[in-house]
Amino acid sequence: MPDLKTQLEDLLRQAAATVVPGHPIDQIPLERPRQADHGDFASSLALQLAKLAGRNPRQLAVELQAALPTSGLIAAVEVAGPGFLNFRLDPAARFAVVRQVLAAPRDFGRTGIGGDEYVQVEFVSSNPTGPLHVGHGRGAAFGASLANLLAFAGWRVQREYYVNDAGRQMDILAVSTWLRYLDLEGVPLTFPSNGYQGDYVGEMAAGIAQRHGKALLRNASDILRELPDLPDAALREREPAAADARTEAYMDALIARAKAQLGEQWKTLHAEVLAEQLEDCREDLAEFGVEFDCWFSEQSLYDSGRVAAVVARLQERGHLYQRDGALWFRSTSFGDEKDRVVQRDNGIFTYFASDIAYHDEKFGRGFDRVLNVWGADHHGYIPRVRAALTALGHDARRLEIPLVQFVSLFRHGEKVQMSTRKGQFVTLRELRGETGRDAARFFYVLRKSDQHLDFDLSLATSHSNDNPVYYVQYAHARIHSVLERWGGDRASLVDADLSRLGSDSEVALAQQLAAFPDLVSQAARDRAPHSVAFYLRELAAALHSCYNAEQFLVADDDGLTRARLALVSATGVALRSGLEILGVSAPDRM
Repeated sequence: MPDLKTQLEDLLRQAAATVVPGHPIDQIPLERPRQADHGDFASSLALQLAKLAGRNPRQLAVELQAALPTSGLIAAVEVAGPGFLNFRLDPAARFAVVRQVLAAPRDFGRTGIGGDEYVQVEFVSSNPTGPLHVGHGRGAAFGASLANLLAFAGWRVQREYYVNDAGRQMDILAVSTWLRYLDLEGVPLTFPSNGYQGDYVGEMAAGIAQRHGKALLRNASDILRELPDLPDAALREREPAAADARTEAYMDALIARAKAQLGEQWKTLHAEVLAEQLEDCREDLAEFGVEFDCWFSEQSLYDSGRVAAVVARLQERGHLYQRDGALWFRSTSFGDEKDRVVQRDNGIFTYFASDIAYHDEKFGRGFDRVLNVWGADHHGYIPRVRAALTALGHDARRLEIPLVQFVSLFRHGEKVQMSTRKGQFVTLRELRGETGRDAARFFYVLRKSDQHLDFDLSLATSHSNDNPVYYVQYAHARIHSVLERWGGDRASLVDADLSRLGSDSEVALAQQLAAFPDLVSQAARDRAPHSVAFYLRELAAALHSCYNAEQFLVADDDGLTRARLALVSATGVALRSGLEILGVSAPDRM
């Protein structure tokens, strides 16, 4: 059976066909007004038709009001303002949603607006160079919730993690681990400031020593021969940019020396470091309730020849040129602010080249739409990727890139400073240890993803109504408690006499419940899981208000009891579904 809103839209469509024939309307404007005295639903259809037909909108509203087919759903229709139609529903219609929910609880809210469109959501995709920190956690929570939301709304969703296992950062991690290994084996060398310095690097080095003994040991003089000098403190203070450049040059030289000194053992070291960090990442995300259908390796793009092939295609299409020995992509021809290097003068492909190959490969897999969840610091990278896709003949409009802003973590009112390289960061595991998985997942999606998030640990760990996740979960636990105390057959509540309902708090709760399908549809279209979190807080507030206003277990009137229990049982369904979208549990007891 169509939901209430769909039925009202059909009535309005019939009225429009009578009043303004020849002007079919694809999308009927109908929404729940913010103010209760404006009725249960409001429509601006008359204003929309007035623009098409060149007529007075208020007069059109009066004619639409008269042309509406008779329906038991509607108690009254009022014309308001410049031409709005405000609908007041029949009391029975207000509670029809309760039976709809209880008859098919798993289907409630699944509007199917995705139309079975095949969508890929790629998210997290952090370099596997260390433990995930609280910043990665927001991307994980948002991406997973977005994928869940789209799947709930009818899209076919593939979840993917792009593993950056071929770049310089992995080389830096491997050489950082080797330096710690050498130190353990009695060959201490100066550790460059741009190396990875967290405790986990030392732990990996200890594991390497245990597995390989002294096999990776080399003489300090052989390692340091002809390496450039690291900058001293005076240069860092006098010319910080020059000092940074010298430090980066030292790191590059050190990586090259390590590869030469270790030979095939470098590959072993690199592979073990990568495997350990990647496995840690998998476990961490799984504990956070985040799973992926595919872990895609950047290195596979090189091994398969895809990077070279996609650069050759751009060359054949006339989109590349040489300058200073390097190969450049004319991205300015497609709206980017400047051209980009795809192959350096030493023959090495850039990260951008592998990214082009990756997106070309994605589009070749048959996705109708590709969503990349990126950090806000990647905003400037978007035009060049879209430029490359267009140059390759793809429809770049199929690529969407929701951005996730940074997270500031506050503990005891003080901001926690983070630096991945220096190991000064709060890991996702540490965050979950303090707040629990549910609070972390919920708090991460409390704001729009492109807005900065201040994560308040004190609030997230409190057991009070000020804590939004506690407030929502407590509403679900309250419903379970009431139903458990009743002890009857919950399946039988679908046949409850809903005409017994009608108090202000019951109407308000039913209205919030009925809004769930529209909320899901709009949130999915907007790629906005935070809207689900907002809705759950409002639904929980309506439930708590109803709980405080009404006696649910009425000893001398089983009909009223069953009607109220049917209402709250249906509310529990929406709470569970919304929490499931966000990856948060719906406890029966708290």
